[in-house]
Amino acid sequence: MHFREATIDDISQMHTVRIAVKENILPDPSLITPDDYQEFLFVRGKGWVCEIDDAIAGFAIIDLKEKNIWALFVYPYHERKGIGKQLQKIMLDWYFENYDDTLWLGTSPNTRAENFYRTSGWKDVGIRKNGEIKFEMSKEDWKDKRK
Repeated sequence: MHFREATIDDISQMHTVRIAVKENILPDPSLITPDDYQEFLFVRGKGWVCEIDDAIAGFAIIDLKEKNIWALFVYPYHERKGIGKQLQKIMLDWYFENYDDTLWLGTSPNTRAENFYRTSGWKDVGIRKNGEIKFEMSKEDWKDKRK
């Protein structure tokens, strides 16, 4: 496993991972375009990937404009190997070394993702209009979790 910053050349494989997931499924894969990935990676935020045998096994993208986790996905074949946990660590360590604002994310209820975020220290702050659970992570909460 190799973790690194995402590049423009990763976008196609990142989208392959995104549409392969079993939870938080895109109703229409064309809703997210290569231009969307480029904007979130290089204009609005930053991203990281995990490679296994030269293929993207997972990725994470943070949206600095909205202070939001835009993506954290792992290819189903590579689930339960610690990839999501490590991508989250890299992303949140980087963010809180550079910024102080609280982050948020939304995920579907009654999913493994919901459990992942709860056990990772994210705080449930309610339900979004789209029915997702809204979680927040402050710099202090992340520091406490890292101790």
